[in-house]
Amino acid sequence: MDNWLDAADAVAERANGERVSVRRLFDAGRFSQRLLEFAPGRSRAPSEESADEVLYVLEGEGTLELGGATHPLAPGVAVYVPRGFTSTLETAAGVTLLSVLVHEPVGGEARPEVVDVADTNAQNATAGRQFALGACCESATQFVGYIPVGRAPEHFHTYDEVVYVLQGEGLLHIGGETAPLRPGACVHLPARLVHCLENTGPGEMHVLGVFRPAGSPAEAYYPDGTRAIY
Repeated sequence: MDNWLDAADAVAERANGERVSVRRLFDAGRFSQRLLEFAPGRSRAPSEESADEVLYVLEGEGTLELGGATHPLAPGVAVYVPRGFTSTLETAAGVTLLSVLVHEPVGGEARPEVVDVADTNAQNATAGRQFALGACCESATQFVGYIPVGRAPEHFHTYDEVVYVLQGEGLLHIGGETAPLRPGACVHLPARLVHCLENTGPGEMHVLGVFRPAGSPAEAYYPDGTRAIY
C-alpha cells in the first residue's frame, strides 16, 4: 500500500557532524514527515530555512534552545519552529523527535510555541474519538488522536494529512486493502481519500497527525459527501 510505511524501514541518514540521524518518511508535496534521532550531547536541529516545522518528542529528555528561550523536552512535548528560526537540542541520553516540515507556509511573522500535549484539554471527534491539539500554526494543525477499540465508518477529509502511530495496534483500510497499524507506522492521507482506521485493541490507540490547510481534526465526511457527526 503506497499510503503506509514503517518508520523502522526508512534509511537513516546522518546530519550535523554525524550527531543526528534523519529518517525520511513521507514527502507529501507541501510537507515532509521525518524521524529525527539525536545522539547524546549538543546538536543543532536539521531544518529548512524557508519551511515552518512542527515537532513532537517521541522518546528521551533534553532541553531545546529556540527563540532566545530554553525549553525542557520530554515525551509528549510539541514544538512549533517558524521559518527563519533555528533550534539547538541538548540531551544526556538521546532524544527522538517526529518532525513535519511545512513547505510554502502561509501567514506572516510568527513566534515559536512549545506545548505539553498532556496539559491540553481533549475534544470530541467522530465515532467516539477524541483529540488534543499540539503545536499548531497558520499553515498546519498538529494533534494527538485518541481512538477507542473498534472501527469507524469509512470517511474522508478535505485536508492533506500525515499520521504516525504512537500507541496501540490496528488496521488501516483503503480501497479494499489493509495495512497493519502499530507504534512507528506512518500513513499519508491525501485530501478526499476515503479511508478508515481500525483499533483492534485491547487498549486505546494514540496517533500523531499533522494536516494542512489548518483546521479542526474533527472535520470529516462520509463517502457520499455528508458531513460526519459525533
